[in-house]
Amino acid sequence: MSLLSYEISQNMLDLLQVDSTRFENVPLSSSLGRILAKDIAAKYNDPQFPTASMDGYAIRYADQDLDSITILGNNPAGHNEIRVIEAGSCIKTFTGSKMPEGANTLIQIENVSVDGSEVSVDQRVELGSSVRPVGEGYKAGDILIKKGTKIGFAEIGVMAGLNRVMVGVALKPRVAIIATGSEILDLGVDSDNPSQIRSSNNYTLAALFELGGAEVIQLGTVGDDKDKIMQTFQTALESADIVVSTGGVSVGDYDFVKDIVPRLGADVVFKGVAIKPGRHIMVAQKDEKFILALPGFAYSSTVTSILYGLPLVSKMLGCHSPYKIIEAKLQEPFIKRSKNTEFTACNIVVEDGQYFVNFDGKKVGSSAILTNLLNSSALMVTGEDDGDLEEDTFVNIILLEYF
Repeated sequence: MSLLSYEISQNMLDLLQVDSTRFENVPLSSSLGRILAKDIAAKYNDPQFPTASMDGYAIRYADQDLDSITILGNNPAGHNEIRVIEAGSCIKTFTGSKMPEGANTLIQIENVSVDGSEVSVDQRVELGSSVRPVGEGYKAGDILIKKGTKIGFAEIGVMAGLNRVMVGVALKPRVAIIATGSEILDLGVDSDNPSQIRSSNNYTLAALFELGGAEVIQLGTVGDDKDKIMQTFQTALESADIVVSTGGVSVGDYDFVKDIVPRLGADVVFKGVAIKPGRHIMVAQKDEKFILALPGFAYSSTVTSILYGLPLVSKMLGCHSPYKIIEAKLQEPFIKRSKNTEFTACNIVVEDGQYFVNFDGKKVGSSAILTNLLNSSALMVTGEDDGDLEEDTFVNIILLEYF
């Protein structure tokens, strides 16, 4: 079986054309965690006029040389101040208030002494002190939030300040998930057959794709029956943008998925990649829809979903890479187990701003050990040309906490 290199498979995935223009308008309060479909630009300066950033007295800078300055009154926040500051006068002005015309400096309360309607300066301040200039936060026309941004608390706050009642967000891609194999037993189903195992793949991947911004259609488990698998795939293609299956892609007598995908009228983009785990992965396309046929082992299907499924979802959302790759230093030697590109579960430690990698508690075995991804684990990447690595070697790490 001829295998593509990991790099070529990723390039081929990146070249796939997807529709990233679909969007919907949702209330601002419902946009948290969604992907912004259009740039958010400022219509006005912020602030639109010079504004006090502290409580104090709005004065002319030069008047600090006077023995005393006359207080004309108060200027509370929200007040449309129209009085003009002239030589020898000031107005008590509060945080967030519009600075009176004629004033160019705010002297803080603690810097003056008050005697009736007069203030005297105890400690001078610089020109423009405690005054927010026009456009300090942003200027009219500035792009404040770019298309493709995942909306968080700061984005919500900025858009609220812009009076954005509705927000255009990318339509969530629909991902249908199918677990195949007669040995798979769905949750809640009883069986007297001790050789059957509980299905975890469809639940693991559903959570993974939801975290990646997709809407998930859970189609459960299907036994090793060609007709039933075919029918389930057809149903999935009718309702989803991406169909993800686990199991049935290897070379066994009951691995039917690899044969069924072409019969669905889908074009196979590639089948077989030199990676560990997941070398039997298949990616296919039918019209504007995609099929990811993944291996059945839990760790393998999860890793390949991260490497090939999440990027597709990300492309449909108009985003960049769905995960962050950083450089880290090995805290212990690493023994590479194959000539393929490997993705190894690891622990990340941060010391003095430097990332380090170790494998404490990680079991070496088959591609079924999903527990290796517990406890905020990451994936260490070693290439085809890499061999065993010594302690203190720098390696690339895929961080999984950013989904």
